Parts: sequence; structure tokens; C-alpha cells
Amino acid sequence: MKRITTRLFLSVICCILLAGPALAADLNLSVAASLRDAVTQIADDFAKKSPGINLQKNFGASGALAKQIENGAPCDIYFSANTEWADYLKEKKLLDAGSITTLAFNEVVFVGKPESKVQSLKDVVKLEKIAIGSPKSVPAGEYAMAALKKAGLDAQLEKKLVMAKDVRECLMYADRGEVNGAFVYKTDALMAKNVKALFTVPQELYPRVTYPVALTLSGGAKPEAAAFFTYLQSAQAKKVLANYGFAVK
Repeated sequence: MKRITTRLFLSVICCILLAGPALAADLNLSVAASLRDAVTQIADDFAKKSPGINLQKNFGASGALAKQIENGAPCDIYFSANTEWADYLKEKKLLDAGSITTLAFNEVVFVGKPESKVQSLKDVVKLEKIAIGSPKSVPAGEYAMAALKKAGLDAQLEKKLVMAKDVRECLMYADRGEVNGAFVYKTDALMAKNVKALFTVPQELYPRVTYPVALTLSGGAKPEAAAFFTYLQSAQAKKVLANYGFAVK
């Protein structure tokens, strides 16, 4: 019996030693596409200070990410480009409701070739193809569509709109010249290579672009997730967001 106990003890010790490298914490982030560059830098900066934490980033449309979480996809922190999808997950009891906070703000702009004569929403109706994020899942598209409806231009543009899976795809279509222009965020326009912001969509035509961030229920149980979540609200993180063109509190 003593020999068996000793062997069992040694086996457990070996397992623990072999498992040592796997003890690093993995955090899963579901991030709105427009935050890709800013959150990537913030995560990299945090990782340098916390080498034992691996940050896995999943970028996409806020609605698509919310549906993934609802269907069981691993996520510890959710970043949305509007309050609607954060509220959706909150109602499904998939977020730590007490953790929901505003990360940053943005604006909707229209991008096109520098030589374009488009200067306002009324000029957009003259174009043949306009990229917009699918309003059902892409907040940028939802904001843009709200503006078009309020301006009374949605019917005129209905057959000219090219739907994109997220705001970065909108920018890509415009940058490649596959469309005459696209509705994107101001921060995305700063990333463009071949197009520029031709005008800012008047703020009175759509709700303010707000980025909520929250811990999920699984993330709320991880001290590592709490540490990164706190870092997101630090002066260092806010500086990164501001450098990428976001408005911060």
C-alpha cells in the first residue's frame, strides 16, 4: 500500500511539473472590428506587463460577436460598437451587468476618392455604389442607415447600397475602388490608403457612437480578466484610444 501511495504521489508531482507551462491564463476577447488596432496595441502593452496572460482576440461585427457568445463561443470580455448589442447580451444574462462601462466614442464619416466632389449626404445619391455595414449586425451600418432615414434619403439609395460584414470591409471596398464611397467611422478613415473622409455625417441624424465594454460571466470569475478590464480604463489605455482617433472620457 505504501509503495502504491508513493507511486501515486510521484505521478501527481510529475503531472503538475509537466503542466507548468500550461498554467498561463488564456483570456478571450470579442472585439468590434473598428477597435482592432487600438485594442491590439492595448493588449500588447498589457501583455508586456503580464507575461503569464495570453490574450486571444476575435474581431468582427458587434452583432455577429454577440450571437457567437450566445451560442457558446468562449469570451471573457466583450467590446461592442453600440449599446444595443451589449444590452442584448445583458438581457440574455451573459454579461456581468455591473461591469458594463463606456470605453470610447466615435463619429460616422463618408469616405471616397480625394478627387470626389461629394461634400454632404445629399451628394451621395448621385453615386452608383455605396458600401455600408449590414445594419442588422454592424453598428456602423445601423448608425448610417438611421442618418439616411432621418435625412429622407434611404429610399433613393436602397438599390445602391453594398452590404459589408463589418466596418473594416466597408473601408476595404472603398479603398480598392470597388464602390464609389463608404460609410465608416472617423477612426477607420484614418487607416485608409486611397480614400479620405469627404464629410462627417451630422450628429443630429443618428445616436452617438458609443463603445460599451463588459466582462462576461466567465470573465467575471477570472482575476486575470478583471486585471485587463481595469487596465482598459487606465490613462495608458485611454491614450492609445485617443491616438487612434477615439474620443475618451
